[in-house]
Amino acid sequence: MRNLSIFPLVFGAMAVCAPTVWAQDASGPKTREQVRAELMEAIRTGNMPANDDSGRMLNEVNPSAYPPVVQAPCKTRAQVRAELAEAQRTGNMPANDESGCLLNEINPSAYPPKPVQPCKTREEVMAELEQARRTGNIPSSDESGCMLKDLYPDLYPKK
Repeated sequence: MRNLSIFPLVFGAMAVCAPTVWAQDASGPKTREQVRAELMEAIRTGNMPANDDSGRMLNEVNPSAYPPVVQAPCKTRAQVRAELAEAQRTGNMPANDESGCLLNEINPSAYPPKPVQPCKTREEVMAELEQARRTGNIPSSDESGCMLKDLYPDLYPKK
């Protein structure tokens, strides 16, 4: 005799999971031909789960039975040497110790300075402050973490 008490659990889980699965594809339902084409491509490339408990794909279990995966082109020897020369020039290489620092962080005077982002002028900062005061985009002085415009919406203009 079968235990029928598990069926409500299975159908309940399906009802909870199904909307999230359907919501993942925002382009709408796929046609029968699209699903068939995807299946044929998965069979051809071996991009399907293997029939075992490993959780691997068929092309991982038996890679010689499927076409090789196309890899991104590698850098040339000249490109790698140019990157190494630039890293040596700027000191953007790990130091030969256990600090985890770069060479230009340990001895900054031995390498060219890093480019500095331009700062705002005093006038720009003052203008931003005045704008924040006018709109209420300033944190309140209490521990709520709210902006003044959120605590006192009648004091500040609406957007």
